[in-house]
Amino acid sequence: MKINRVELIPISIPTKHGGTKMMRGIAMPAFTESLVLKLHTDEGVMGFSECGDTSSWYQGETQSSIMTMIRDFFAPKILLGEDPTKIEKIVGLMDTIARDNNQAKATVDFALHDLVGKILGVPVSTLLGGKTIDRIPLGLVIMGATPQAAVDKALKVLKAGFHFVKFKSTTVVKDDIAIVAELRAAVGDDVELFVDVNGAWTYDQALVAIRGMEKCNLSKIEQPLPEWDIEGMARLRGKVSMPIYADESARELHHLHDIITKRAADGLMLKLQKAGGLLKAQRWLTMARLANMPVICGCMASTGVEASPAAHLLAANEWISRFPQENAGPLHLHQCLNSRDIKDDLALNPPRYEDGFLYPPEGPGLGVDLNEELLQRWITPGKKIQVIEAR
Repeated sequence: MKINRVELIPISIPTKHGGTKMMRGIAMPAFTESLVLKLHTDEGVMGFSECGDTSSWYQGETQSSIMTMIRDFFAPKILLGEDPTKIEKIVGLMDTIARDNNQAKATVDFALHDLVGKILGVPVSTLLGGKTIDRIPLGLVIMGATPQAAVDKALKVLKAGFHFVKFKSTTVVKDDIAIVAELRAAVGDDVELFVDVNGAWTYDQALVAIRGMEKCNLSKIEQPLPEWDIEGMARLRGKVSMPIYADESARELHHLHDIITKRAADGLMLKLQKAGGLLKAQRWLTMARLANMPVICGCMASTGVEASPAAHLLAANEWISRFPQENAGPLHLHQCLNSRDIKDDLALNPPRYEDGFLYPPEGPGLGVDLNEELLQRWITPGKKIQVIEAR
């Protein structure tokens, strides 16, 4: 069996949080740009994936850059004519011919796993070693410009059964300290509560903010300093009692090595697009396990198709299965707290979210089916489907 056709479909997904201030004060758009990849074989089996929300500020990749990388490099130089079951070989070749571009590489990796799972008739979780757990406990990210807005959202999330609350920093230190204090008073002492800064603070701001929040008994502070300042993270960690987790700083394996050897973090945040896909994420988790560092997997704000690869990994990998996770992109996209309220998703059967748990899909491959009618309706205005075929 060989890959004989690669199809790239640029889509713009309508969101329900356009204009909301989120990471580092950046306003969320009314539409999130993404890309669907289909890998066709000469025996009629097709695997697909969605790259997830593209963000130039976080991942440094865009819908156009991902399309270009796959269309001009990965498809003609690696994928066409190749046996899709050789995932290790294909991932190695992608790393050989292109540095960085991990979201583009992850998109290919996801589609390969979906395709191989369908060829073998097993879920992706089986390809990854089989399920360690049947359901994944989740926490949820909240935002709120005022203490009352944040409290209202947190209480709603906890009532729905979620296992922790993560607050997105407003980037104004005094406001963050006030909101966190109100959150702790409202949710009580037993709820796990932490703050994600997305690298927005300077060293001095981080020191003031964390010391101001220490009385609130937070479980962790995520990425308080810019992604490049691993030395600063190590220095900061030595002066505060609150655990520090690395997200933007923890991308490639050599970044993890630096963080571990410099003792710059207590835990790590994973995104599959950041790691470069399922295969590379497993290597990533091996390093975390070796360092005895807990890992939380985040998500892109996207559909049930994007959420499915991580759902399989979180259920299969024994190390990451020990910790509550936050792979809840479809809930953020559709602004709801369970999958029953998800309407018009790119997946006809998105992963099940219920009572604060995520259940990985059970069918072959990723276990989700594409909503082809919606896919055509969401094609990005001014862009076309790109098809690359074997000659």
